[in-house]
Amino acid sequence: MVVGTASSVGKSVIVTALCRIFRQDGVRVAPFKAQNMSNNADVTPDGLEIGRAQSEQAAAAGIPPSVEMNPVLLKPQGDRTSQLVLDGRPTGTLGSRDVSHRKRDLWPHVERALDTLRSRFELVVAEGAGSAAEPNLRAGDIVNMRVARHAQATTLLVGDIERGGVFAHLFGTLALLSAEDRALVRGFVINRFRGDLSLLTPAIAELEQRTGVPVLGVVPWIDDLLVAQEDAVALERPHAGARAPGRDGAAESLDVAVVRLPHIANFDDFDPLTREPGVRVRFVERPDALGAPDLLVLPGTKATVADLAWLRADGWDTAIAAHAGRGGQVLGICGGFQMLGETLIDDAGVEAPAGTRVAGFGLLPIETHFTAAKETVRVTGRVRAAVGPWATATNLPVFGYEIHMGRTRRADGTRDALSPLLALDQGGDERADGAVSSDGRVAGTYMHGLFHSDAFRHSIVAALRAAEAGEPEPPAAAERSGASFADARERDFDRLADVVRAHVDLDRVRAWIAS
Repeated sequence: MVVGTASSVGKSVIVTALCRIFRQDGVRVAPFKAQNMSNNADVTPDGLEIGRAQSEQAAAAGIPPSVEMNPVLLKPQGDRTSQLVLDGRPTGTLGSRDVSHRKRDLWPHVERALDTLRSRFELVVAEGAGSAAEPNLRAGDIVNMRVARHAQATTLLVGDIERGGVFAHLFGTLALLSAEDRALVRGFVINRFRGDLSLLTPAIAELEQRTGVPVLGVVPWIDDLLVAQEDAVALERPHAGARAPGRDGAAESLDVAVVRLPHIANFDDFDPLTREPGVRVRFVERPDALGAPDLLVLPGTKATVADLAWLRADGWDTAIAAHAGRGGQVLGICGGFQMLGETLIDDAGVEAPAGTRVAGFGLLPIETHFTAAKETVRVTGRVRAAVGPWATATNLPVFGYEIHMGRTRRADGTRDALSPLLALDQGGDERADGAVSSDGRVAGTYMHGLFHSDAFRHSIVAALRAAEAGEPEPPAAAERSGASFADARERDFDRLADVVRAHVDLDRVRAWIAS
C-alpha cells in the first residue's frame, strides 16, 4: 500500500510506477483505491464509472479497468455536496456532514472489492487518499490505514519535498498513527526532488534514527510526465504568453484555450493536444486572459448549471460570444456542449430545483433536458461533420466514453437543422452525437477522450493551423500524420518505471511482500 503525508504528494504516480514495474517483472498486478474524490472519471468496458487515476494505473499494469479498482467515487458538485458513485453507479448525493456517517455503510463495498482483486491477481497495489493520519478522519477511515490493516499490506509513506518540510511531514504523519498502523509502515519515499542528493543525507539519517523506518529512495522531479492526474490541482501551474516555445523547441503556432471551470471534469481530455508539436494548451480562468486562441474549449463539468452561472458572473458569456462573432472556433464537451445551446431544462431537479430553465449561450440550436439516469458508456464511431475544420476529419474513426445526466435535442422552435458532429456505433446502427453550427465555427459533443483518437486530432490540428496561417485548404490526409498518443503514454509508463527503479530500493519492497 502507498499512503501519503498529504493530498497531491504523488501517490497516484508512485502506484502507477509500481504497477508498470511489477508488470515488467511478470507479476499479475492490479491497482486499488477504496475511495476517490475527483471529477476526473473513466468508464470501464462494462459501463461502470471509476476514477481516472485507477484506469490509468490499470493501463500501466496492462489490464482493463474494473469497478473493483475504485468501489467508492465521490464527485464534488458544489454547495459542499458530492455525488456518490458506488460500485460504478450513482446512488445519490452526500453533504460534507453525511460522508463520515455514511462511510460505515461503505466499508463492506470496499472490503468486497479489495478481496475480489486479491483473488484475481498475484499482487494488488493499493493507494490511500490525502493524509494517512488525520485524527479527525480516523474513525470513518475506509481508504487509508484501515485498508492496510485489512490486507496486512506492506505500506510505503510518500512525502513531497517540492512543497518543503518533507522530513517533518513524514515524521509527524508516522507519529500520529496508532502503534498498530505504524508497524505496517515499512519505508518512506521522498518524491519530486530537484538538486544534489548528498545534501539530504544528514536529514535522511536523522529521520531513520528517530523512526526506525528506512528511506527507500528519493524520486527526482520528472518533467513532462504523461500520466493522467486525479486532481485539478495539476492545472494550478503558471502559463506563459500565448506563443511560448513548444515541446520541440520551436515557436508554438497553435493556441488552444480551455476554460478552467470551477467544477471542471475530465481535464485529461486535452493531454494528447499537449503532446502535439507546436500546440499550446492553456487552462484559462478569466476572460481577460483569453486573447485570440485558435480554438476555445468549454470542457466537461460536474455542475453545468452552477458553472454556467459562474461564467456569466465573470463575463465569459460576452467573451465567448465575441470570440465566436469574430470567426473564432468553439468546441464544447459534455457539460460545455450543453452550455452552448439555447436552453437547459431541469424538470427532474438533478442540478437545480425541479422545473428550472436556464438560458445557454445560444451558439448551437439545441436544448438539454437533465435526467436522473446517468449515461456511462464507452463509444466508438466516426466523424460526420460536413463544415468547418471538423469536416477535414469526416469519416475518420473516433473512440472515447460518455458520462452525463442529460439528453440533448434540436431546440423547439429553431429553424436550423441539427447537424451532428459524430455518428456513434450502436448495435450495428449509428446514432448521432453532438452538433455543428451551420457555419462550422461552433461544435459540441458528449464524447470524452475525443482527442485521444490520433487521426482525428492530427486532422483538426492541421486544419486549425492552416486557418491560422491563412491557407485556403488544410493539408491532404497523407500529410496529416503524427505521433500516436497511446504509444507516447506507453513510453512514459516505461520512463516512469525506469526512474523509480533507479531511485527506490525495490529489492527490499519485494522481500517484504514475499514475507
